[in-house]
Amino acid sequence: MIQTERLRLHPLTHDLLQKYLRADHSLEEALQVAPIELVISPELKEAIEQAFLPNTANPEKNYLFCTLWTIILKAENRMVADLCIVDEPNEHGEIEIGYGTYAAEQGKGYMTEAVGGIIQWAQQQPAVKTIVAGTDKTNIASYTILQKNGFVQSGETETGFTWRLEIN
Repeated sequence: MIQTERLRLHPLTHDLLQKYLRADHSLEEALQVAPIELVISPELKEAIEQAFLPNTANPEKNYLFCTLWTIILKAENRMVADLCIVDEPNEHGEIEIGYGTYAAEQGKGYMTEAVGGIIQWAQQQPAVKTIVAGTDKTNIASYTILQKNGFVQSGETETGFTWRLEIN
């Protein structure tokens, strides 16, 4: 678990990911946090089913690098956002992150703080040299989070930007 000033970042095990998908408050019960109305986008559902669940079930993988981390607001003991690391570091020491703040919690700086926490954690992982992320060009809030955490734009497509942060 990662702790920041206001947040706890809790990596979800295989069992906890299954509870997350059920969205029946069993995850909140297991984490001992306040129940929320969890809305799972089709893209996140697919990522959990197709990548995170198989990867967290694989004993040869370090699940911390291939799961969803739920972000808990300490003061209110409730989930406010999610962050994921897509997979273990590649041959260049790169990991990719993705994230989303629940609609009612946006604009409060939680994700900027959470990304900062994952950066500090990644700096302690010897295999990690670089963190990369992608954002949609129209999602100013998303790429502002990365800019505030020192990421630099490293590429551009018709619809998106790619970002990177060298950490080790």
